[in-house]
Amino acid sequence: MKPFLTFCALCCFAGLFRLPIEYYTFLRILVSIGALLVLYNTLSFKQHYFSIIFLVILILFNPVFPIYLYRKSLWIPIDTITGILFFLINFVEKTEHKKEEEATEDPSEPALSIHQRTVSRDRIINPKKPKEE
Repeated sequence: MKPFLTFCALCCFAGLFRLPIEYYTFLRILVSIGALLVLYNTLSFKQHYFSIIFLVILILFNPVFPIYLYRKSLWIPIDTITGILFFLINFVEKTEHKKEEEATEDPSEPALSIHQRTVSRDRIINPKKPKEE
């Protein structure tokens, strides 16, 4: 997914130049698919701030009901910001994924073999307090 999002960002930056209309149709489809992927991942990781941002990108770039702004000067900042956001989501997901891996791998507790482990339901607990002498 990371290479695809990087490709989306690079295509957004390429959209800053004067290109044929077919490229911008391709860009709408590509950015919509990328925004859908990011939207799905951010909703599953409960990152609602990125979900809202990429929902707006999905609405703006959707190829089914396209939004035409008719001026290249309006699309240049939108393409730039969208490309930066695709690069940003690559970086943010990578750091959060590493944090999750570090949290699951706790090196402070060494792994015990099956015979050395004690299960709480198998312990015998004396309900009476020991007599003090």
